[in-house]
Amino acid sequence: MRRKQRRRSNPIRLLVLLLLIAVMVYVNQVVVPAMPKPFVPTPTPTVNPEAYLTKAQEAFRKGQLEVAIQAYQQAILHDPDKPSLHAALARVQLLAGQYAAALTSAENALLLNPDYARAHALRGYALYKLGNDVQAQTELQRALTLDPNDALAHAFLAALYADQELYQKADEELRKALAIAPSDLEVRQIYGYVLFAEGLYKRAVEEYKAALAINDNIPSLHITLGLLYRAQGDYNDAIDEFSRANALNPADPMPDAYIATTYALQGQYGRALQYAAKAAEEAPGNPYMHGNYGLILYKNGKYTEAVKELALAVKGGTTKDGVIVKGLPLDYGRVADYYSVYGLALVKIGRCDEALPVFQAILAGVPTDEAAVYNAHQGISECSAQAATTPTPAATGTGTATTATPAP
Repeated sequence: MRRKQRRRSNPIRLLVLLLLIAVMVYVNQVVVPAMPKPFVPTPTPTVNPEAYLTKAQEAFRKGQLEVAIQAYQQAILHDPDKPSLHAALARVQLLAGQYAAALTSAENALLLNPDYARAHALRGYALYKLGNDVQAQTELQRALTLDPNDALAHAFLAALYADQELYQKADEELRKALAIAPSDLEVRQIYGYVLFAEGLYKRAVEEYKAALAINDNIPSLHITLGLLYRAQGDYNDAIDEFSRANALNPADPMPDAYIATTYALQGQYGRALQYAAKAAEEAPGNPYMHGNYGLILYKNGKYTEAVKELALAVKGGTTKDGVIVKGLPLDYGRVADYYSVYGLALVKIGRCDEALPVFQAILAGVPTDEAAVYNAHQGISECSAQAATTPTPAATGTGTATTATPAP
């Protein structure tokens, strides 16, 4: 038998084998431990709730109320059981004019702490802004029972008394608020508001300036200061303040609407038209913005366009971009102006059959509104004159409608 010969080992093959073993060891020791395990969530960096609180306070200081609101909401998501966060959110929402949302935030704070005086005060002020004066007063008095030194509760109660023309009571509450917190933004703001309601415009201007010295970046303060200037005939100063509010919050249609009506008060209808159109564009679902735009279109002799805009305010409808507008029920003041000028605009374009029912509704519905009743009688007279001459009047000429004080 032949003896088997031994194969000689291949050094290259041995080297490859050693390399494979080394790779397997590396994968097992380094790669595999670093791989995420299946069905286990990947860890993500968490944000400290205090960071959201800091962001909210900084945004508020800059007048970025929407940013502040969002930051407070984020803080609440991370720490929902802290009533002070809900109260802080409600306070900013009130300054931003978000009264229903502020009411919810204040109530959330009270769910966590039913005896939280500041939350009762904020809830009371939100109710007052939403037109529920009786319940608002109960809440504010409850806040003061829990904490007699809550300056905001005193100030909020003063605003409510001022609206009821109980000025002596309003002044008493304000004195208490100022003694407790003379540098509080809302206390100074409401002091100015009460003075405004009492017709003390110059003193009210000083108080709003004091509030703006605390925080110059709150749009609503600039708007009210502008209204105070306008009430005194200081139209240039008024427009400056409205423009500052507009710069701070460009999405808000109110500064543009106020600028429009201020120019209209001066008879500058061409300039007013630009801002009224912008306000209606910014708030396409708001019937008041369409009504204001329609009044100024009428003053510019653009009767067909005025009819379209005023019809949206009076009857409601859909804009060219598909936005639904809910019409305003007939009422005294600004709404009566929309109705009466709508009727006059219909007369100007030869549609007396549609205008006469509008005038009849005004005479029956708002019989003591002098401007609207005057316009209704004028419209009826024009329709009678047209019927006696020609059924199709020329749609030319200058608008002569009488309106109440232009205030959106």
